[in-house]
Amino acid sequence: MLDHLEKLLNLHEIDQIWALHCARMADFGFDRLFYAFTRFRTGNGFGSLEDTLVLSNHDDAYLEQFIGGGLFNDAPMVKWAAHNVGACSWRWIEREMAAGRMTAAEQRVIDFNLRYGVRAGVSISFPDRNVRSKGGIGLCARVGLRQHDVDEIWEEHHRELMVINTITHLRISSMPFATARRPLTARQREVLEWVADGKTTADIALIMGLTVATVEKHLRLAREALDVDTTAQAVLKASVQKQIFLSAPAPGTQAH
Repeated sequence: MLDHLEKLLNLHEIDQIWALHCARMADFGFDRLFYAFTRFRTGNGFGSLEDTLVLSNHDDAYLEQFIGGGLFNDAPMVKWAAHNVGACSWRWIEREMAAGRMTAAEQRVIDFNLRYGVRAGVSISFPDRNVRSKGGIGLCARVGLRQHDVDEIWEEHHRELMVINTITHLRISSMPFATARRPLTARQREVLEWVADGKTTADIALIMGLTVATVEKHLRLAREALDVDTTAQAVLKASVQKQIFLSAPAPGTQAH
């Protein structure tokens, strides 16, 4: 496991981290993963899907309906992850169904999952001290494995699986990422950083060698990219998303 974690810590791109994680989880029998993380959770849900990072290696046809069709909103394990922390066997779904606690909408998602061979697995909901942040991952077992097989795998390897998934989540969630909205440009990031440092528009124009009108244009485009109304909101959101004040990788650091 140490070799894997060392590789993980040496990667600096989300897609590389995700590819490594998918390959490692497949070694345990989980060949389809669904990960989601948001820093803008609300009291009524996960907030805008456009502000959520979603990573998955499920088939495009599955994701088109599960995400694009909004089925995730009624997915039982997604709901479980929203209100819990830790790991949960998908056998929980069977117990809830047997107790008559599944809604018609939730049953439709279960039936949809079965049509795509999504029938056995484990979900992990990660802890976060920030009440606005939430991350979780669904580990779906390869076709042919049943829930009792998954539960045996989890019983034997749960410590390693929890460590690998948690550290992968911490690596991904600590990095800047582009959501459905367009990412900030270098100029937009720079003007927001100067605003965060207390500089006025005139100050920023002088520092950057631009006109005040050009600085105001960059701020307006940054607000639009972040879907906020004020520059103060833009600074806050860009900071939370880790899109400003970015540090370069340490000299000599390489992605493998």
